[in-house]
Amino acid sequence: MTREQIAAFCLQLPGAREDYKWGENQVFSIAENKMFTILNFLGGNLAFKVDKELFLGFVDRPGIRPAPYLARAGWVSMSCDQLPISDSELRELITRSHQLVVGKLSKRKQIGLLIDPKYPVNMPG
Repeated sequence: MTREQIAAFCLQLPGAREDYKWGENQVFSIAENKMFTILNFLGGNLAFKVDKELFLGFVDRPGIRPAPYLARAGWVSMSCDQLPISDSELRELITRSHQLVVGKLSKRKQIGLLIDPKYPVNMPG
């Protein structure tokens, strides 16, 4: 996936919005400021949240490393130029990151943001 395809995919997730923080970091968040994905993180990387119990397994994979400053919250990063995972796995992981963040919101704020696993978000590409 290209950066543009990743950005388009993030923006189609329920409640997602985009803004720029800390210079060139393209941040995708929900509920005003709850980040779930960052593009151009520290100079061209992609970063997103993963399940805490799977974090060590992800960072053991070639090309995936703990995200600086965010690793303790379960974030990983990888180069956008040569993604070490398939497009379909990346879409699944970004969707999961979105849902992990949604799960931390109050029940009232979760309304309309939860994704039914029977109807996953799909995007060609």
